[in-house]
Amino acid sequence: MSKKELHPKDYRDVVFSDEAAGFSFLTKSTAKSEETIKWEDGKEYPLVKVQISSASHPFFTGEEKIIDTEGRVDRFKARAERAAKMKEALESKAKKLAREAEKKAEKEAADKIEA
Repeated sequence: MSKKELHPKDYRDVVFSDEAAGFSFLTKSTAKSEETIKWEDGKEYPLVKVQISSASHPFFTGEEKIIDTEGRVDRFKARAERAAKMKEALESKAKKLAREAEKKAEKEAADKIEA
């Protein structure tokens, strides 16, 4: 009792291209694409562009390579830098307030001794 029309009918050869790594491969897929590319065998195949493949993913390459297509890394670094500056400013303010409180306590102690 198998279902009819379970498997796709448009299973064909497709080229997947990782533009960031300059890597392409030919495989079978049902992925839809309007673009085509002439492959190494001289035939034309549908082209599907991908952002990450085995040629650019750190798990497969063994190196950390950041592919930032939307500026997310830059925004994260800027936010982290602002947070570090804010933390530094708060720490210096806390130290200043602690020194002032210490001086005030010393002055009050000296005033009590004189009185």
